[in-house]
Amino acid sequence: MRYIRNTIATTAALLLSGAALSTAHAAPAAPTAQPAGANSLYAPSALVLSIGKGEEAATATVERAVTLTCTPRADGSHPAPTAACRELRAVDGEFSALKSSPSHTMCTRQWDPVVVTATGVWQGQHVSWSETYGNRCEMEGSLAEGAVFSF
Repeated sequence: MRYIRNTIATTAALLLSGAALSTAHAAPAAPTAQPAGANSLYAPSALVLSIGKGEEAATATVERAVTLTCTPRADGSHPAPTAACRELRAVDGEFSALKSSPSHTMCTRQWDPVVVTATGVWQGQHVSWSETYGNRCEMEGSLAEGAVFSF
């Protein structure tokens, strides 16, 4: 469990440091006129998304994890990076807003907690988000319409 968590943390750190190093060694660009708010389009966006078993993110056993880079282009190990990035842009990176309307899926009340997490950088701002669901059915019902956690 620690190995997987450390691997995810190391991957996220490498992604972020690689982006920082590549911009640090680049020749300074001539300033260009940009509309207000345009800088947010070019700020780095690199995330590690995970789904695990457990009651809280710190102690959950990671079952699946992917990387998602949205800026400068959609990429990563996520199976649908373009769709996932589009969804995150639509909610300005607010993961809590990804939940769909109440699902009509019938789920049991079995307590088998599932944790979804997002860690990294979204448009230059640090992100550390997690949500715990009572079981996999509840998670899938809540996030059913989205591509972000469909991996």
